Amino acid sequence: MQNILVPTDFSPEAHNAFEVALQVAHRTGGHITLLHVVSVPGSSGVVSTGSGTAGGGGLADVFMLKLLQVTKQRMLEWMVEAYRDMPDVPVEDLVQTGPVDEAILEVIRSRHIDLLVVGSHEQTPGTHFFADSGAERLVRLSPCPVLTVKHPAHDFEVRHLVFASDFTAEADRAVPSLQRLRAAFPDALLHLLDVEPSVDRHQAALDRIHDFARRHQLGPYEPDVFDAPKVSAGIPRFAEQAHADLVVMLTHGRTGLRHFLQGSIAENVAVHAAAPVLTLHPQDY
Repeated sequence: MQNILVPTDFSPEAHNAFEVALQVAHRTGGHITLLHVVSVPGSSGVVSTGSGTAGGGGLADVFMLKLLQVTKQRMLEWMVEAYRDMPDVPVEDLVQTGPVDEAILEVIRSRHIDLLVVGSHEQTPGTHFFADSGAERLVRLSPCPVLTVKHPAHDFEVRHLVFASDFTAEADRAVPSLQRLRAAFPDALLHLLDVEPSVDRHQAALDRIHDFARRHQLGPYEPDVFDAPKVSAGIPRFAEQAHADLVVMLTHGRTGLRHFLQGSIAENVAVHAAAPVLTLHPQDY
């Protein structure tokens, strides 16, 4: 979690993400790329606000140059704020044109980003059907871990870290990331959470949790089995009751049956839980 990308549209939600990213980078010795994407039909790539031209001339180019100059000024304001608050964290600004999701994914690939931090509204069941969540799409499509942030966090201190899983063999792939998080937040209490629809499954769930913890020598942890008819609803409810500062989940992303079974749960939790949610792809982590 040292090469961090923060896309911004200069909204309060994006600023929340930037604020958290700065604190994560401070703890991990990382650096940040602050990205703004200007959506221009038929155009993509890195742009400049220098003395060069943006295209073939005319009013459209004049408008584009003015837009880019305003954009760079707003980026500069955020970078000045970052230097004031976290002077040890290097921040580089980057402006690109093109479809937003495509531009973000291209930067992740080309710059070998290992953490994407995005801002999002906390969605309710009534609004989610109608809302087109960019954060949810990025959770599904990003090849690197995605940290979704929905609220301001002036002091991002992780005291309660929740890893939500069914603790089958695939959960083992999250262990390196959990170990890195515990190194970054050594005082955090690790909650190992399984959500089950009925009480008669509790003992089997607890057995899986304890076996997982012993197998990986996780040290102090709190085993938690939570009753809920749906996993996607149970995780946010538990996180709220446990005062979770960070929720960690595996997601399959991409498409196919595995995505519908597990990835859709992680995407749903990422935009509905009040706490920040870190989603990991098991094939990479």
